Amino acid sequence: MAYLSHRQKVLRLYKKSLRHLESWVVFRDKYRFEACLLRARFDEHKDEKDMVKATLLLKAAEEEFWTNQHPQPYIFPDSPGGTSYERYDCYKVPEWCLDFWHPSEKAMYPDYFSKREQWKKLRAESWDREVQQLQEETPADGPKTEALPPARRQGDLPPLWWDYVTRPRELPS
Repeated sequence: MAYLSHRQKVLRLYKKSLRHLESWVVFRDKYRFEACLLRARFDEHKDEKDMVKATLLLKAAEEEFWTNQHPQPYIFPDSPGGTSYERYDCYKVPEWCLDFWHPSEKAMYPDYFSKREQWKKLRAESWDREVQQLQEETPADGPKTEALPPARRQGDLPPLWWDYVTRPRELPS
């Protein structure tokens, strides 16, 4: 599992604090005022050089957030836990279906299909190296997380990059 840096922890705490503040303060003008006060509190210590003091400040801020968090925070519909989360997965068509398009259909999107052919060649060339890297870096008792390792050598691609390049559309049109 990847560790978060101190900066990442502070930024995530700030974002969570803003989201919970939205749930507490309904009126927009009052929310903006409270958000500016919250930002000022974070900015007070942004140039802290002593990591021990910065860690203690972060711990105190996380405890304060925990005690003051909203009991029913607003969750965006498409976010995990929202009412529409993964609702449209049934409409996502797998990428391999594009191989069966008629040439006249492919001719309507020449840029995409020429780029896709280059991706397919690159995938065929890099596949063995990707699998080898996964086998080398996977512990004997199995992977600890679902996170994939990054590319290790110059010019190599990260394992299973194909799924990111060709991911389906997020919402149906």
